[in-house]
Amino acid sequence: MGGGAWKVAYADFVTAMMALFMVLWISAQDKEILISTSQYFQSPFRSPLEATSGVMPFNSNKTTQSQGKGSERDHEKDKQINMTFLNSVAADFYRLLHLDEALESKPIDIQVTTDGLRVSLFDRANRPLFVPGTTEFTEWGTFVLQNMAWTVERHRFQVTIDGHARPESASSKPNYTTWELSSDRANAARRTLVHYAVAPAQIERLTGYGSTKPVPNEPPASDSNDRITLHLTLSPKDKPKDGKMVNKKIPIVPSEARPSP
Repeated sequence: MGGGAWKVAYADFVTAMMALFMVLWISAQDKEILISTSQYFQSPFRSPLEATSGVMPFNSNKTTQSQGKGSERDHEKDKQINMTFLNSVAADFYRLLHLDEALESKPIDIQVTTDGLRVSLFDRANRPLFVPGTTEFTEWGTFVLQNMAWTVERHRFQVTIDGHARPESASSKPNYTTWELSSDRANAARRTLVHYAVAPAQIERLTGYGSTKPVPNEPPASDSNDRITLHLTLSPKDKPKDGKMVNKKIPIVPSEARPSP
C-alpha cells in the first residue's frame, strides 16, 4: 500500500524529461515551425499557417496543375509567413514595453502593413515622449527609442521617420514653426536610434510634416497629432522565405524589459 510513492515520482520524472526533449526539439527547428508553434499556443483553435499540418510543414503544391498556379501559391505562402513574422515582431515590442495592445489612448500604435510595420509614437500629456516644446526625449521617450533601436537592429529593418506636430506645439521662438519642430523631432529620433546601435545606412529618409497631416477622425488640437511615425521595412535579403530568415537572423524570443517610468 505504501510502496507506490516511487512510481509517482518516476512518472513525474518521465513526464519532465519528455517535456524537456520536446522543448529541445522545437528549439532546433526552422523559423516557420517556431512561429507556428508559438502562434498555436497563443491561439490553439486557429491555425497560424494554412499550409501546415500541426506545426510540421507539408507540400501543398502536389496537386498543382501548372507552373503559374504553383508560383502564385508560393507567393501567397511567403506573404502569409511575412505577415505572421511581422505580427510576432509587433507583439514582441508591446511586451518589451509592458503595454496593452487594446488600451485606449495608448502611447504607441503598431500597424502591420503590406511591406512592414508602421509604428506611431505619441507625445501624450499623460506619457510625454518629448520635453514640452523641445526635441529632447523624456525618460520614457528614451526607453521607447532604446527598445525600438534593438528591434530595428535585430531584424535589419530599413527605416523612414516622419515627424508630426499639432498647431499648439509651435515654439515661441521667432520663425520656429511646427515645420521645424516636426523635422527636428524626426531627426532627434534618428540620432537616438543610431546612438543605440542602428547602422546609419538603415535610416532611409526623414520628413517633417508640421501640422498638415493630423490623425484621421481626431481634432487638430488632439495630442495624438504630436507624434513620430517610423516605417519599418525588411530588405529583400532579410525577408523570411519558406519559414527561414535568409541571413539566419535570431528567432523572435520575448525579452524582459525594465518597468516603464
